[in-house]
Amino acid sequence: MASRAAKEEKAARAGGFSRGTNQTGVRLYNERLVLSLIRRHKSLPKADIARMTGLSPQTISIITNQLEADGLLLKGNPQRGRIGQPSVPYSLNPDGAFAFGLKIGRRSVDLYLINFTGEILKLLHKIYPYPKPEAILHFARAGIAEMMKDLSPEHGRRMAGVGIAAPYEMWTWPEEIGAPREDIDAWRTVDIRSDLASHLDWPVYFHNDITAACAAELIFGRGSDYLDYLYVYIGSFIGGGLVLNGHLFPGRTQNAGALGSMPAPATGTGAQAQRTPQLMNVASIYVLERKLIAQGKNPEVLWLSPDDWGDDLGPALDEWIDEVSQNVAISIVAAVAVIDVETVIIDGAFPEFVRKAIIDRTHTALERINRQGLSPFRVVEGTIGNAARALGGASIPLLANFTQDREVLFKD
Repeated sequence: MASRAAKEEKAARAGGFSRGTNQTGVRLYNERLVLSLIRRHKSLPKADIARMTGLSPQTISIITNQLEADGLLLKGNPQRGRIGQPSVPYSLNPDGAFAFGLKIGRRSVDLYLINFTGEILKLLHKIYPYPKPEAILHFARAGIAEMMKDLSPEHGRRMAGVGIAAPYEMWTWPEEIGAPREDIDAWRTVDIRSDLASHLDWPVYFHNDITAACAAELIFGRGSDYLDYLYVYIGSFIGGGLVLNGHLFPGRTQNAGALGSMPAPATGTGAQAQRTPQLMNVASIYVLERKLIAQGKNPEVLWLSPDDWGDDLGPALDEWIDEVSQNVAISIVAAVAVIDVETVIIDGAFPEFVRKAIIDRTHTALERINRQGLSPFRVVEGTIGNAARALGGASIPLLANFTQDREVLFKD
């Protein structure tokens, strides 16, 4: 316990939220438990918190009073109508903490500033032919400095940190990214987390972009409605995440749910079929980009306006949605056969009408797959869309400081 408490105190001080107590570790764990429950349920009175946590009413009273004093909780109006004293609900204070999220993608970079409840306060978006480390670092440093100018000193002191959401080992995909080998190889030696941290006064975290998107759906989207689920996110590259028992499950190497690397049904014959493709080769947005180019259309709208592709993408879009749905359905069944989740959430960096079409056609494709021996599962829409990866990046400092999920995401 002493070792754990020391680690907790060090983490708290790094984020600027320490109160200098010799029981910081135990107290911070219980505070995170309370904050996590309130975030999940939107608001809770002390009696319900005590019942859910198993902690005594006196302990819960001390914790909620301290969290309110720290500016992390807001006390609501008394709720009357029950026998006994009126019930007073507590909710998260939107101004209790702030965080930056930096999403590094194949064709674009985003910087978000969010508050404690996930509201996007400011954002910057830039597209490029392919990602270059120095250009992204300049974008991040300049953007953070500009956004900080509009924060009050008090809000600035509540900055929890920066979360970077990016694909792991970007240099392994030069063909898919479409970058010269020498440029993409620069990612082998750069440590963008350390480089950015050297210019900032707060902790900087790094996680796989789809794991981060899964975190965003869990704490800001509909993910809290389900105990276990597989998360599918279709961006430049398709990927996935996993939530078990209400918590992110990053896996042994922080790469659980890596659906993009799952085998996909082979196409072609002879030499063309010698190497089985991966799901990312048939169900990613870069595949749609290539289809549009082949049909003589400009694919820039895919990256410039992810929430509004317009209605001029022609047959390439319909063909791509069919291919995505058929291949995702097969991968879902394979994954559910192993992890036995109750729900699959599908989202992506595209407009809502595309997401709905993919969900509908995935349901149709699933009906054609023999699922004998598998427990029933549901396939539902995600709620965040294109913002999921940057919002997920910004959620990482909040996860580190204020939720139970630091137990699995931030092990030393």
